[in-house]
Amino acid sequence: MSKRMQASVYSDRIARAASAVRERGLAGIIIGTGPQLAYLTGSWLSSHERLTALTITAAGEAVIVAPETDVASFADSAVGELDITVRGWADGEDAHQLAAAPILAAGAAETAPVGLGDSLTTRHVLALQELLAPRPTVVAALTLAELFTRKDEEEIGELRRAGEAIDRVHARVPALLVAGRTENAVAKDIENLILSEHEAVDFIIVGSGENGANPHHSHSDRVLQQGELVVVDIGGTLDTGYRSDCTRTYVVGGPSQDIDDEVESMYQVLYRAQQAAVDAVRPGVTAESIDRAAREPIAWAGYGDAFFHRTGHGIGLSTHEEPFIMGGNDLVLEEGMAFSIEPGIYLRGRYGARIEDIVVVTADGCEQLNRGPRELQ
Repeated sequence: MSKRMQASVYSDRIARAASAVRERGLAGIIIGTGPQLAYLTGSWLSSHERLTALTITAAGEAVIVAPETDVASFADSAVGELDITVRGWADGEDAHQLAAAPILAAGAAETAPVGLGDSLTTRHVLALQELLAPRPTVVAALTLAELFTRKDEEEIGELRRAGEAIDRVHARVPALLVAGRTENAVAKDIENLILSEHEAVDFIIVGSGENGANPHHSHSDRVLQQGELVVVDIGGTLDTGYRSDCTRTYVVGGPSQDIDDEVESMYQVLYRAQQAAVDAVRPGVTAESIDRAAREPIAWAGYGDAFFHRTGHGIGLSTHEEPFIMGGNDLVLEEGMAFSIEPGIYLRGRYGARIEDIVVVTADGCEQLNRGPRELQ
């Protein structure tokens, strides 16, 4: 990414990480490349199959190990301005031993777990587990939810900016949905619009007619027909790495078309369900309860089997992260958590509809980061 936050932001995050490690009784954490490393250091370095990892001990020591060939890339991050020891390694050295060494040398109890980052591959995880044994390993993002799952003010500001950016794109979508155009042609126009507001395109779904009943449809050469529904789910990445994600359902030719009563009734059910889930968000409730709030109105209306995906996912430096808003997730929501609320109704072979907003949990409810109209347009 071309932009990062002030070094003081990353310094504070590393200090909070060490504090969270101590409070949770961990010996330390080992974080691989990707969004979690970017969160802590501003670095988006990718070293492919070679190990690059940030180790933070309970005592607050921070060490990055990386291939010597990639160490210079940290100049694009805040690493050089932080109290982090950078240890380059060459072929023939045991990079896993270097990553585990600060924790092993710290003398923590052998029963103290070590948190591992989400992006570490199985090969790296198994090697680290062998070196750290008998210390158990845990998922860092879950054990330290207050660190990775709760967004700070800088992050919320970036997510708010991302929401505004994708709202501006959606505002221009109705003019693109003209009978006789293909989904591919519409998607190409949307790609250009996203790039005018973001640094990169993450995904584009243009699902018209029966394609709208496939939640993970992309776009195709199907030709749009007057008066039919089109699901448009789009997202991009800002220059700081934060993501947008928003879905709206449109009518080709606009809502003034003669829409079938069943379609209108179905959409009103979906609209109420999405609003019910938004209204249910507040600190202290579980992720599962928000999923239930969205699902119950849809089930009561007889469409329960037509809503077959989770209600939402966390968002930040990656598009999909904790918290996942779904049945069985008893994670308690806390102020600062950011996630999507996106129920859908999909009648296979006919049509589908989805409404998606990103929300951030506040002290007494939530803030919706997408402000565009949710009615059929």
